Amino acid sequence: MWNITANISKQVELQFCRNCERYLQPPGEWINARWESRELLGLCLKKVRGLKDLHLIDACFIWTEKHSRRIKVKLVVEGNEADHSSLRQGAIVEYTIQNQMCHECHRVEAKDYWRCVVQVRQHAENKKTYLYLEQLILKHKAHENTLGIKPMHGGLDFYFATENHARKLVNFLESMVPVKVTSSRRLISHDKNSNIHHYKYTWSVEIAPLSKDSLVCLSPKFRHILGNIPPLCLVHRVTHGMHLIDPVSGQISELNGLNYFRSPFEAICNPRQLVEYIVMDIEPVQQGSHKPSSATKGQTHMSERHLLCDVWLVRASQLGTNDNTIHARSHLGHILNVGDSVMGYSMTEANINEQEFEKLKSHQIPDIILVRKLHDRQAGNKKRSWKLKHLTYGAVDESLVKDKLDFIEDLEEDAELRKNINVYGDKTKPQTEMGEEDNSTDVDLAERFDESASLGSTINENDTEDKR
Repeated sequence: MWNITANISKQVELQFCRNCERYLQPPGEWINARWESRELLGLCLKKVRGLKDLHLIDACFIWTEKHSRRIKVKLVVEGNEADHSSLRQGAIVEYTIQNQMCHECHRVEAKDYWRCVVQVRQHAENKKTYLYLEQLILKHKAHENTLGIKPMHGGLDFYFATENHARKLVNFLESMVPVKVTSSRRLISHDKNSNIHHYKYTWSVEIAPLSKDSLVCLSPKFRHILGNIPPLCLVHRVTHGMHLIDPVSGQISELNGLNYFRSPFEAICNPRQLVEYIVMDIEPVQQGSHKPSSATKGQTHMSERHLLCDVWLVRASQLGTNDNTIHARSHLGHILNVGDSVMGYSMTEANINEQEFEKLKSHQIPDIILVRKLHDRQAGNKKRSWKLKHLTYGAVDESLVKDKLDFIEDLEEDAELRKNINVYGDKTKPQTEMGEEDNSTDVDLAERFDESASLGSTINENDTEDKR
């Protein structure tokens, strides 16, 4: 009698990971399958050789003790004899379960959890852009696939198990703020038999070292790109590009990250150098009395939000002792009044060592460049009934303390900036009672989120250390 099951393998091995209780499905996939389940039966049939030329009629498990590490499957196949007659026969295939640690469990045992790391850094004296990016990550939950987040000098490290999750975060960062991305990989292991390589990937994301209220001096090349805007400009806002404004003429333009990183430059003054002045007199500039030059006309546009004005100032530290006022032209005419405090850069006292700045003529450098109005921030700190979340709660970086406070105060004063982030009610602070005078610029209740609604949006540094 013709034996059509002669070519069927009767002894087969199954690889099983005891740690995660998964079976190996060649070539490299590990699947979950319960004992005597349909998934396990399908895996067993795929491991049998000799079924290709036969028609499988039926397959079922034969009972075995689970601790025996043996699985038996009864097969019923149908084939043709030499005289082309149909023949149906049965066969029993025995599977031996062998222990083999999967790649993921092997990495756990070796304490090698992460495969990809995204290193986010901003090398600047003022880190408002970095703090703004942190809030964007929290709002859009761009960190939800991380294995851990670790604070480092100048930024954060995000650890991932897969390359796709790391690339997703990098793409998110590129779409939010001006960044420069470089990548590298390091060979960890190499299987010569299967020619499989295992790498660790690193993405270095450098944030442009410019933040809100920084003062920059543009080179002729950048001035041409931006429509011949004057050389001294303030960074008015940083989003996917850097929004610049000339504080003397009110002209605005935007510099994207691609053009910036082709010829990067740094700020010549940062907000830590701001000086407080008192407004003694103010006079709006007549519309049309200040027009862009013929070189800039039609290439840049004037800000509709700001109003040009002539301001006479006295330094706050010299108020009452020095009656000599200093004249300045500013773009803050829409918010300044006599008696207000305003922060600005004293260009006559600033020690600036920058090549492009040294090329400027004296008439191109004003004595004072006003940046922003100074609100009663101490009163605002006491009455503030909201707070921000952060990605980590590690050791306090003293250099970031003042930047964080300034960033929070900027949020209070800029409703447009608050639209892009989430703020949360602070239950530890009492709410302002009805009838109580509150001149501070606090955040409306409608803009606040319930802190309990976003539990898990922050990652504690201690959890990061445990995972790594």
